[in-house]
Amino acid sequence: MPTRRTSADARDWVNRAVAAIEADQHRSADTHLWKLDTAAHPGIDLYLKDESTHPTGSLKHRLARSLFLYALCNGHIREGSLVVEASSGSTAVSEAYFARMIGVPFYAVMPRSTSPEKIAAITHYGGNCHFIDDGHRIYAESAELAARHGGYFMDQFTHAERATDWRGNNNIAESIFQQMRSERFAVPSWVIMSAGTGGTSATIGRYIRYKRHATCLSVTDVEHSAFFEGFATHDPACICERPTRIEGIGRPRVEPSFVPGVIDHMLRVPDAVSIAAMRVLSRRLGRRVGGSTGTNFVTMCFHAARMIDAGESGSLVTLICDSGERYANTYYSDEWLRANDLDPSPFEPAIEAFLAGGPFELAFEESWA
Repeated sequence: MPTRRTSADARDWVNRAVAAIEADQHRSADTHLWKLDTAAHPGIDLYLKDESTHPTGSLKHRLARSLFLYALCNGHIREGSLVVEASSGSTAVSEAYFARMIGVPFYAVMPRSTSPEKIAAITHYGGNCHFIDDGHRIYAESAELAARHGGYFMDQFTHAERATDWRGNNNIAESIFQQMRSERFAVPSWVIMSAGTGGTSATIGRYIRYKRHATCLSVTDVEHSAFFEGFATHDPACICERPTRIEGIGRPRVEPSFVPGVIDHMLRVPDAVSIAAMRVLSRRLGRRVGGSTGTNFVTMCFHAARMIDAGESGSLVTLICDSGERYANTYYSDEWLRANDLDPSPFEPAIEAFLAGGPFELAFEESWA
């Protein structure tokens, strides 16, 4: 009988934790789908789904919610469990939010060089920062920290692709296609997504196939990332020694959650072009967006130009991953750009010229499935 009582108590705590996360989701409206003015290209409609409006300010809010529900329902997180994640960015911020919601301690493992702004965002939601000197040990240190305290390593890079029910369950793919239903080109010709864990592109690609849509999925990568090479060469062992400069996307290895079989096309965008596109889009929207959104946006322009050249009409959808306010001291800082040998100024006029009705004159590395 005592064992049964203990089991019932544990189940009751999990029930309350899941209910708290579900209630938070129901309090949140879906994110807006913005339609850009494309009067200069009348046969093309461009859309941006604004993930910056989540409570923790980024697309990673969806991922963190799914990861917590996955871990709770699989019995990995119990009352008092210490939760660990390998992240210094938006995922850690969002996971700290949900950890505080259900009353469990949270630790983000990160390089000691992580910026004060990122640390402050994590600690704002009650998270703890565990610093390491060797960034290559971030996965191993996270697993070891969780093991030492009898906790759970969330491991977003492994579990992202399986934590979300891609057939429905209010995922981002279902949301995009529902929001597009009343548009003149209701089924997008292209959905464009940058890869961080690979989980969102896996969800979108699987959903497209499950619903038998004619939509193509283009995943866009950045400099100093292994995803593009892994896709182009069919080699999941590809690695990149240098860290990416566009936060939230690109990885030094092809992560377990990256699913190349659901991707139709990949593009690699230079970092300076991503930042140029970020600045162009920020001016058009009247507010700042982040660097990964610039990567998404310029890739959407690339595919729109291909459609125009082929005499095709249709719609294209991508994401605003987060707000640019987090990057005041990096992508929006001329000093930071000089220190990182990045000059977006030559590329901004080319993007502006395309949006004004001209040709798209930027060329990128690409690979088809």
